[in-house]
Amino acid sequence: MDNNRGSRLPWLLLAIYLAVFAALAVRPYDRPTWWAENVTVWILVGILALLWWRGVRFSNLAYLMAAVLIVLHTIGGHYTFERVPFDVVTRALGLERNNYDRIAHFTVGFWAFPIAEWLATRRLVANRFLLLTYPVLTIMSVAALYEIVEWLYAASADAAAGAAYLGSQGDVWDAQKDMLADTLGALCAVALFYALRARRRPPTDGPSG
Repeated sequence: MDNNRGSRLPWLLLAIYLAVFAALAVRPYDRPTWWAENVTVWILVGILALLWWRGVRFSNLAYLMAAVLIVLHTIGGHYTFERVPFDVVTRALGLERNNYDRIAHFTVGFWAFPIAEWLATRRLVANRFLLLTYPVLTIMSVAALYEIVEWLYAASADAAAGAAYLGSQGDVWDAQKDMLADTLGALCAVALFYALRARRRPPTDGPSG
């Protein structure tokens, strides 16, 4: 794990987020949905800030991957995920449904990269299988918990706010597809982590004998 004490990228990413947040905090499509969506983002930013304050530093790549979800989720909070201007991509892929939320859910899985990085550098697991599966399972657990929170919020809010927050767009399998997107993103992030880790590992001359 890069200690990142001299890196400016985390601060640049924070500045970008604050600029995006400030711009999109003005006249969102639905203010209750904006609050609900941004609470998630604040929790994520707060976790990274707390870890930084505690001396836990990640690599620049890990911060960059974590920032993708933060920015995409902030945009989704302004428009609601169903109404994010995504028509160009939707038409290009021949789709009827706005799949911006699927893209955002895929980037949830990117957080598996810093989790794997933390486990490796702190040497919390010695088994390669656990190193690569634990981050994926963590993302899957968080994804399931988030879908439960979405359901509870939608059930307690008024019908319009609940529908805007869920953004299911009439898809009865929306929650399951969201969790699948989270998982696929995590698998890709862990594969990238493993590839970079293998490339950095010093070559050996083979067994001595």
